[in-house]
Amino acid sequence: MSNQQQPISHESGLVARQIRPLETIGIIIGTNIGAGVLSMAFAARKAGYLPLLTFLIITCIFCVITMLYVSETCLRTRGNHQLSGLTRRYLGPIGGWLIFFAVAANSYGALVAYMSGSGNIMTELLGDYGMTRQLGSLLFFIPSALVLYLGLKALGVAEKFISGAMVTIVVLLIGATVLHDNTDMAHLWHSQWKYAIPVFNLAVFVFGAQFLVPELVRGNLETPTKIPRLIITGMVLTLILVAAIPASVIALVGMDNLSEVATLSWGRSLGSWAYYTANCFALLAMLTSYWGLGGCLFTNIFDHFRLGSENHKGKRLLVLVAVGVPPFLLVYSGLGSFVNALYFAGTFGGVLMGIIPILLLRAARRTGDRTPEFVCGWYAHPAIQVFIVVLFASSAVYALASVFGLLPSSW
Repeated sequence: MSNQQQPISHESGLVARQIRPLETIGIIIGTNIGAGVLSMAFAARKAGYLPLLTFLIITCIFCVITMLYVSETCLRTRGNHQLSGLTRRYLGPIGGWLIFFAVAANSYGALVAYMSGSGNIMTELLGDYGMTRQLGSLLFFIPSALVLYLGLKALGVAEKFISGAMVTIVVLLIGATVLHDNTDMAHLWHSQWKYAIPVFNLAVFVFGAQFLVPELVRGNLETPTKIPRLIITGMVLTLILVAAIPASVIALVGMDNLSEVATLSWGRSLGSWAYYTANCFALLAMLTSYWGLGGCLFTNIFDHFRLGSENHKGKRLLVLVAVGVPPFLLVYSGLGSFVNALYFAGTFGGVLMGIIPILLLRAARRTGDRTPEFVCGWYAHPAIQVFIVVLFASSAVYALASVFGLLPSSW
């Protein structure tokens, strides 16, 4: 058995398996580029494209910083731990449970959305051939569950190829948009910054990938010094894609003719081929995000409950059932209020996962197990950490205000 297949931690039961650089980047892009990116143009319809782009860049930078905080924390800690395990190690059992619930709520909320969305898209594409929402979701679930069961290496390979396919589709659609007679780049300069706050809050949650970092570190333990470069590359490519899609839609149809989902705008303007192509993109985006979020929940369950070796087939199957079955049941059971509660909890989980890396880094530097191969530089200054806390806490305040109807109606 090769070195990368030997168990490194007897505490979490998670095994280090080397993944290639393109696989690492594919995991980052695939997880972050969910189908929700197709609704970003509509979300920015009042503020305009420039505020959206500005906040996407700002939040991408600070999410990269917090991801690097988690990277250093992982490298200072013996064994292969996920966020919940790291938090338990450095912040105590209560912190470990809090992060585990945050990860679970964030993951289950998203998996419910992907299960529902996949059924809708499959029905839209193949409804004339007898496709139903339930069957569409079930067909979506089969490759989703298979990759999760096979583990980190299969996840990396699948994410690499599907992310490549998504990039190809986006380039094709954007290219057709640029060449279209109705495309007007002047639409991109119309901005109303007084409506920028909702766009800011949207941008904060686009790049929330801190939960991915322990998996990325686990897959790159043979080349730990490359981890920061891979994270930055993956997040920059994500930023380019996330920024390019709404830009092309807005340039094509203007701010007054945006549909809630970009597939409709592209379909009306570019033709039915664009509608079907963009829907295929949405389906692939849901699949890759399902793998990233589902895989995160999968490994956090192993780590948090200390289930032993992840190579135990029976335990893997049991955890797979715990990850995959509840979202399917929630979608088709009519428990809408519970789904909303999951989404709300996941929102605050995202805020928490933006702040916890700071606490983890500070604690790991005091009581870590080993000298890391990578250490965060100037961007770990306390002033920057305070700004990050304010940034993510402000998102929580906005989310809370929106729930209680305390925001201006124009937002």
